[in-house]
Amino acid sequence: MKRYVYINDSDTSPDLYRDNRISNRKYTIINFVPKNLYEQFSRFMNKYFLLIACLQLWSLITPVNPASTWGPLIFIFAVSATKEAWDDYNRYISDKQANEKNVWVVKKGIKTRIQAQDIRVGDIVWLRENDEVPCDLVLLGTSESQGVCFLETAALDGETDLKTRVIPPPCAGLTPDLLHKIKGVIECPCPDKDIRRFDANLRLFPPFIDNDLCPLTIKNTLLQSCYLRNTEWACGVAVYTGNETKLGMTRGLPEPKLTAVDAMIDKLTGAIFLFQLVVVVILGVAGNVWKSSEARKKWYVQYPKEGPWYDFIVIPLRFELLCSIMIPISIKVSLDLVKSLYAKFIDWDLHMYDEKSDTPAHAAKRCCINGVCYGNESGDALKGDSDLARAIANKVPEVVKFLTVMAICNTVVPIKSASGSISYKSQSQDEDALVNAASCLHMVLTSKTGNFLDMNFNGLVLRYEILDTLEFTSDRKCMSVVVRDCQNGRIMLLSKGADEAIFPCISSEQQVRPVVEAVEHFAQLGLRTLCLAWRDLKEDEYRDWSIMYKEASSSLIDREWKVAEVCQQLEHNLELLGATAIEDRLQDGVPETIETLRKAGINFWMLTGDKQNTAIQIALLCNFISPEPEGQLLLIQGKNLDEVSRSLERVLLTMRISSTEHKDVAFIVDGWTLEIILKHHYEAFTDLAMLSRTAICCRVTPSQKAQLVELLKACDYRTLAIGDGGNDVRMIQEAHIGVGISGREGLQAARAADFSIGKFRFLKRLILVHGRYSYNRTAFLSQYSFYKSLLICFIQIFFSFVSGVSGTSLFNSFSLMAYNVFYTSVPVLMSVLDKDLSERTVMQHPQILFYCQAGRLLNPSTFAGWFGRSLFHAAVVFLVTIHAYSNEKSEMEELSMVALSGCIWLQAFVITLETNSFTILQHAAIWGNLIAFYVINFIVSTIPWAGMYTIMFRVCKQPAYWLTMLAIIILGMGPITALKYFRYTYRSSAINILQQLERSQPNTHSNPNLEAPIKNMEREVSPLSVTHPKSSKASVYEPLLCESPSTKRAAGVAAFDFLQASPSRLSIIYSRSKNN
Repeated sequence: MKRYVYINDSDTSPDLYRDNRISNRKYTIINFVPKNLYEQFSRFMNKYFLLIACLQLWSLITPVNPASTWGPLIFIFAVSATKEAWDDYNRYISDKQANEKNVWVVKKGIKTRIQAQDIRVGDIVWLRENDEVPCDLVLLGTSESQGVCFLETAALDGETDLKTRVIPPPCAGLTPDLLHKIKGVIECPCPDKDIRRFDANLRLFPPFIDNDLCPLTIKNTLLQSCYLRNTEWACGVAVYTGNETKLGMTRGLPEPKLTAVDAMIDKLTGAIFLFQLVVVVILGVAGNVWKSSEARKKWYVQYPKEGPWYDFIVIPLRFELLCSIMIPISIKVSLDLVKSLYAKFIDWDLHMYDEKSDTPAHAAKRCCINGVCYGNESGDALKGDSDLARAIANKVPEVVKFLTVMAICNTVVPIKSASGSISYKSQSQDEDALVNAASCLHMVLTSKTGNFLDMNFNGLVLRYEILDTLEFTSDRKCMSVVVRDCQNGRIMLLSKGADEAIFPCISSEQQVRPVVEAVEHFAQLGLRTLCLAWRDLKEDEYRDWSIMYKEASSSLIDREWKVAEVCQQLEHNLELLGATAIEDRLQDGVPETIETLRKAGINFWMLTGDKQNTAIQIALLCNFISPEPEGQLLLIQGKNLDEVSRSLERVLLTMRISSTEHKDVAFIVDGWTLEIILKHHYEAFTDLAMLSRTAICCRVTPSQKAQLVELLKACDYRTLAIGDGGNDVRMIQEAHIGVGISGREGLQAARAADFSIGKFRFLKRLILVHGRYSYNRTAFLSQYSFYKSLLICFIQIFFSFVSGVSGTSLFNSFSLMAYNVFYTSVPVLMSVLDKDLSERTVMQHPQILFYCQAGRLLNPSTFAGWFGRSLFHAAVVFLVTIHAYSNEKSEMEELSMVALSGCIWLQAFVITLETNSFTILQHAAIWGNLIAFYVINFIVSTIPWAGMYTIMFRVCKQPAYWLTMLAIIILGMGPITALKYFRYTYRSSAINILQQLERSQPNTHSNPNLEAPIKNMEREVSPLSVTHPKSSKASVYEPLLCESPSTKRAAGVAAFDFLQASPSRLSIIYSRSKNN
């Protein structure tokens, strides 16, 4: 499908395309209630509770007032709906401000000021410096004589460097008056969300040009939400408007990721639901049997002699309603709330804040020109290399050509300040490093004006005309420009790119071995290499090729593929000039972070676009792999399918043999070999992935990164991907947990991720501190929520045995409603502040993360413990209460209040016992909640129609009530406390030992006495640290995927995705981006 945009012609199909009104709202006033209810009831648990609430409307079967279920249900729904409404209202306000912003457009040749929402496709929009682009435009004119403007795209793609946008050649030289009258048509694709691609054609109508067709690319566009910078004015024609812009097409809520903790909670909920059904069936049958055999003998039980046909289901339905509270109705809202708090804790963590540094991460350090390597003892070719300085002074032709390619073959834009100094704006850090290096070597890029650029070489001004730019792509892995030397009219092709892309294009007559050896040497030093090449073109050759290139560039179908085909026809028989070596400086703390996370049982995979030797050296520098003899690196390689198969088989066999040895064994594979493996040996590579704790994948594309993440997920690994560039987005989105590093590469990775951090070293704190704390807290909160619900439900079940198995409720409706909403919610929410160990201890001893990875705090076994505790406590409360009041002339309401009070007291002590570190807020929540229980019930007891009139006043006056509370606390908490003390003292886990040492040495910053406990802990969890095959359920490792470092403060951008491994493994994929 195509779209035809008629420029400055409001009479041609004015309503064919939508206006520029932006709408990110999810709801409207009319559809909010039905749509929100539909979304809430799409969850199984909400449907279940709605069914229970509806059944309670049947007066024949409901044991309590329907308000006991409808109240909490409406409250939970109201909280969720209010949050949704508030978020949607904020989106509405943001949309309104954007839609009502005033902009200048040309209407019938006159510049008019209108609101942004009234822009139509085909309108010419006029922008001034620092204006926000209101819709997607094709640039037609700028204030700059060279026909360029500068765009800040941070809001679109997160990249902080300014982008250069150029006007199409047919529009060059048009004055503002002519731009007001311009007419033409743009043939472009229908709206899509690819912000890096725009394949279109422009045709201006006479008298501007004689219908010549001009191809358009993304460099001729101004996209919505970008800002015009360093340009007085620019104008363009609207091609996509409203939600059809490229940014609008990318909007939308990402699909939620199911965490391991959420998955376990879902399984436990299902188990409780099945248990509930079993209980309902048993009690229902027992109730019907008692009703038939015993109830009719009791004169006070007034059952009718003959009931309706459905009489047999009445008692089971009563028990279903009575047992429905086994599943806590508030657990979903509670978990969502604490996840939001976890994200805030990350955002507020000052230890994960880092000031931006102006130190460049990339710098050209060495080079090889015509087989001669340059670089002094410090390894820097730019400082003090006398041989290179002498060659430049003597204007050695090969050196001049080399520097010319460095300065010209790029997309860098020189910016001259008022003082005359020149700075460079670049989309690639490598290009920025090369141009600055050329400048230091006296080949200074001074200006770019339209298709012309000027350079200053040792005081000599050189001028070149850029005829064509063959852009870099991840498939081509190289970039070329065709230029004309204005001094002599020669046409030249200048190329730079990866060695694997340049070497095959070199003339067969040239000796390339010295450069190949230099490239290998630079790679072994951990430097990133680029090869530079050159070729003179004949006028006829260029003319014929230019026609084919223009035709390919004008294609709207498969343009990128056709352009690449045409580029190959020119990029051959090149003269290899040499190679550059760029230092990609390692961030502070990277080796230490990787080493620490390895101790925590995390596997690492590094995915990079660097060449093999560079990747190996960087892996050694950052402790990613161990040198010989401690470590061994296995190479998977081959020139064809048979060689790759044999190599993979050898590596797999070696890995299986070495798995029994205490040796750090890793494998390395390049992108070309990986493509063969994933296509023909997927299962074998999967087996290798499960055996490997470390892997390096070099020369991989963004799609291969995502494929590897998918493969690791299929191996039952839980994956975390971390990256800092746009080429890491697919990998980050594919992983279970995505972490983006914000920095010079932009914010694309950070915005696509679940979490954003400023430095790679912050990953250690994100996982060990925030990840571990959040797992511990959520494990307690979720199990405690089930505990408190089961406790009250078991008491109801026990009561049914003394009430004729009739399904009668011991507790009144208000008590049941307040129990879930008020009495038990606040104290447990304060568990988000609990810390079992200090942050310092956690960071010093990362091995304790094994407990989280093994699911030691949330699994069927621990849940069974809480289940048993609730059953035991229910028995204590019920039996003590019944026994204490067996001889008292008490009403049922009094008995109910005593039992409810016992539950509240027990839960206060349970939370106290399970809390590791107390704060004022936690004390206030626990004991303040206990006081609030009595205050609320005293107030309700003063209301005659509440069903509890004077109850609280009567029971509190009775000494038996307080003795009963004391007995419940002693009998209920005594065995639990004794068992906990026994485990803590005589069967201590490593965490218990660290807690004891912390409490005995609270102010010690260096704990020499911790060495022995840590060794004990390592022995205790050592069975967990063995990587098992997929079928094993004892393995704990999961893959973690990572990228290179950057700066900025950490921010939780999504609800915390817990870094906890269910019975599966944990691993990190470490990826390094490479932009040319």
